[in-house]
Amino acid sequence: MTACAIEGGTAGAATAADPGPETAGPGPDGPGETGETGERGEPVGGGEPAGVGEPVGAGSRAPGTPPAPDVPHAPGTAHVPDVLTLTADGAYGARLTAAPAPPGGQRAWYPERWTLDGPEPYAVPLPLNQPEEPDAQVVPLADGRVLIRRRVADRQTFSLLYPTGPVTGELALGAVECEGMVLLPPSPDGRSVYGLTAGDHSSLLWLVAGGSFGPELVAEVPGHCSGGVWLDRAGRMLALDRRPAGGGPVKAVAVDLERNGEVTPLLQIAPASDDRLLLADADSGLLLIRSNAPGHDRLGWGVLGSCLPVRFPECLRPADVAVTPFAVQPGQMLMPESCAVALRMDGPAGSWVGIWRPQGRRLHQVAAPEGWSAGAGFWSRDGVLHLPYANASTPCGVALIDAPGDEEPPPEAGGTDGTGGVGHGTEPSAAVAPPAVCKPVPLGQAPLHRVASTD
Repeated sequence: MTACAIEGGTAGAATAADPGPETAGPGPDGPGETGETGERGEPVGGGEPAGVGEPVGAGSRAPGTPPAPDVPHAPGTAHVPDVLTLTADGAYGARLTAAPAPPGGQRAWYPERWTLDGPEPYAVPLPLNQPEEPDAQVVPLADGRVLIRRRVADRQTFSLLYPTGPVTGELALGAVECEGMVLLPPSPDGRSVYGLTAGDHSSLLWLVAGGSFGPELVAEVPGHCSGGVWLDRAGRMLALDRRPAGGGPVKAVAVDLERNGEVTPLLQIAPASDDRLLLADADSGLLLIRSNAPGHDRLGWGVLGSCLPVRFPECLRPADVAVTPFAVQPGQMLMPESCAVALRMDGPAGSWVGIWRPQGRRLHQVAAPEGWSAGAGFWSRDGVLHLPYANASTPCGVALIDAPGDEEPPPEAGGTDGTGGVGHGTEPSAAVAPPAVCKPVPLGQAPLHRVASTD
């Protein structure tokens, strides 16, 4: 498929291939690969957000804004303890945490499971006889058990943990002999967990939980892979960001787990561009991507299986702020442009939340709850964002934020453009004039040179 890019007056060409017969083939969009971080500057609008759900100052656009960091616990990065990983439906969460250490002492790490789908959220500690290493990784399953990956010498071992009376039960699943492995985001089926071992020439994909006989090798993908985004609700189609074995740009590919790991291209925006997939919504087909095809890393969106243009909204690159999507509103069948997208906003003042819809083309910025596990959260179908947090007064809580509307705010006094961006916590995605209609063009005719004149 062919698509044309960039809201705000610039354009580029993109193509995306259909990943398989049971998932609509994606239209192109893809954000940055895990592990890439940009410089972080001060958010426009000044100080720290005042309270949960209150808008913070709107960021103004600036050329050359540094790329947003990818999700901290995504494949290809070192695992960060205290990061909360959620099941695909948001019912359970798991993290590696510890009580505060005494002066001069070391923190004793242990897994913790959060239950989030009941009338009140609560956390259950899952400690064993000895503390865990801080590089262990935990993933929750839909039945309430928690998978833990531990490194023991040159092996990766796997166990399922679960509360049983006053103690923690443990079911050993087996081990894989390799020096490093990263667990992928929980499968949509709720019972399977995959691990990725990346090498320079090929990457191995392992089913470490949910198989019949312990860890199983399910696919070998040529090249160095990272990322990990599910494209369907059956847990069959997995997107990975792959760099070819001989070097070259990173391109997102689709891996069909029911066809022995068959690999097909997913994102092709420009021959030399790095095109990575950050998020995908199986209901609407909305894709969030990062690509440097416009000249530098930009956050963009497209639609799986659509010939509509790939867009790179101006509002998704506020000045000196790193922006990373982490949740998409489900249940919006055939309505990708109406999906609310939650974004992690990072600056020197800390982390807060952005909310954006493709059709609204406005970035709303709100404060996160104190103790928010930055980058963790999920949407309900009716547009309520759930943000899990823990602090001194609330050991396990969930803040609820309604997705704001995208109606145009009234013009400010003396203003001429009528956007009213600053002061309303929002920003237009492009110029005041309506964006020009962008038609698909052949790759060789894509006017990417126009990017330089606009930045």
